[in-house]
Formats: sequence, structure tokens, C-alpha cells
Amino acid sequence: MRRLGIIDWGIGGVSIYKLVKERLGDIPVTYFSDTGATPYGKMTRNDLVTRLDAVISFLKSRGVTHLVIGCNAASTVIPYLKGHEIKIEGMIENAVAETVKYQPARLGLIGGRRTVLSGVYRKGFARHGVNVEQRIAQPLSGLIESGDISSDWLRREVRRILTPLRNCSHILLACTHYPAITPILKQYVTPETKVVDPAGSIVQTIARWNLDSAGKDEFFTSGDPKSMKRSARLAFGVDIHSILAARF
Repeated sequence: MRRLGIIDWGIGGVSIYKLVKERLGDIPVTYFSDTGATPYGKMTRNDLVTRLDAVISFLKSRGVTHLVIGCNAASTVIPYLKGHEIKIEGMIENAVAETVKYQPARLGLIGGRRTVLSGVYRKGFARHGVNVEQRIAQPLSGLIESGDISSDWLRREVRRILTPLRNCSHILLACTHYPAITPILKQYVTPETKVVDPAGSIVQTIARWNLDSAGKDEFFTSGDPKSMKRSARLAFGVDIHSILAARF
């Protein structure tokens, strides 16, 4: 058995799940939303590694053999995850590889606080000779997590965050929540600006894993299943029929 797992603190990874279903068909997925835990971007590195170790062990007990960590903040600690003996793929290397293909003349990035301050993207792009202008984009992920993809508050925050990046040739979405508001993001940059969603690159990686095509999808959350259902539907148009609570 070769089964795909997706971890995110919330519904952001649903953007990856949706693309997997659109492009790869009936690959069975086990999805874990960890909203019952402290937001990953606010944990210390040691606490985050410990938490991810626990979640990964749970997913392995559900038959997961190949794992995507959809959260950019969590992806920053992948080098510290050891001993799981499964394939683990994060967002950062895929996002850098996808973005440099476009040879951006001026690259902007929006992401969470931990993602930006970690410097992982700056270092990753520097290896390709690309400079990146970064903006911390709180509270966008929280608003999207609540199902808000169009409020006046969200629009004001998008304008504030993107104004310094308005003339960038490319803007990388360094959070899996942000594709839910791509149409709004595009309203606050120039018509020529390309918004880069690295989920497509992740799905290309998943396609090379030759995963099983038989089995049912599973959804788990350490938070509130009803809230997750509502937010996934509002943000990404994905109707999840059953979400099980997972407490550990």
C-alpha cells in the first residue's frame, strides 16, 4: 500500500487536496487539520517538531506512506524530523523551484511570520541568484481559516500587505490558504503581475510517487469538525462529508 497524507494546521492544505483530485484522480488521501493545537507559526521549533512527530505517527497508523506537509511554517522544520521512514515533502523547495522557472524580474512573497522571519525562502532564492521582497501577511490565513474570502476587512489587509509589492513581476504565495483569495490578490497588483501558487509543483511531485488508486479519503482534525467543513466549503468549494476528531 502507498497512501498519501497531507498535514496542515488548518484548511490551507485543502488547496493541495483539491488539485490532487483534479489532476490525479482517485488517489486516496488522509488529511489532518491540527487546529486544536497552537498555530504552527507560534510554536517554538522544538515544540513544533514534537507536535509534527505525533501527527506523523498517527498518520502512519492510518497507512500513510507518503506525506505532504502543506504548512509553510511546519515545512521549515522538516530537516529536524527524523526516524519516520516515510517520504516527507514540504512546500519550500517546491515553491522555490516553481518560481525560479519564471525568471522573475522582481519577486515578492507573502507568508506567515515564522515563514518570513526564518529566512528559508531568502536563502533558497539566493542559491538561484534571485532576490525576494517579503511581507508578513497576517491576518490573512486566520480570516480564510474562518471562511472569510471577501470581507471589507480582508480587502483592507490585502491592500496594506500588497501595496509595497504592487509592481513586482511575480508574487509567491507562501501559505496554502492564500490561493483561496487569488482573485482579490490580483486586484491589488499590476495586471502584468503573475501570482505563483506552488501547489501545482507539489502535485507534480506527488504524481511521481505512483500511489495506490484504490481506497477512500479520510479527514481528521484536532479541532472542530463542523468548523472545518464550513471553512473548506467557503474557502475552496470542497464539500467534506465526514471529518473525525483526533485527540492526542
